[in-house]
Amino acid sequence: QVQLVESGGGSVQAGGSLRLSCAASRYSASMGWFRQAPGKEREGVAAISAGDGSTDYADSVKGRFSISRDNANYRVYLQMNSLRADDTAIYYCAASPFSGAPSLAPWRYNYWGQGTQVTVSS
Repeated sequence: QVQLVESGGGSVQAGGSLRLSCAASRYSASMGWFRQAPGKEREGVAAISAGDGSTDYADSVKGRFSISRDNANYRVYLQMNSLRADDTAIYYCAASPFSGAPSLAPWRYNYWGQGTQVTVSS
């Protein structure tokens, strides 16, 4: 089992920035950030693999969001810049024991945090 705890969510005006953090109870090969807005399905935002640190991003956040990880401290971060109103959602951290290319598919992840709310006002 891997416990995940997100932090860093909040309310911000459009164009602003937030940094989300996820603390894991132990190492996981693959980590990702997902989000779910009211009435919408959960979608992958960013993912990072452990080996070479390769990353993948949803098209909607490319150039604005950046994922990084601190393997020594079992943490993963999501830097969110140029936030827009449609970024408003609950953001979840996820972990998978499987190595390989980073994936934005929710079904590839076994463990999930409780989520943190991000609200962007226009």
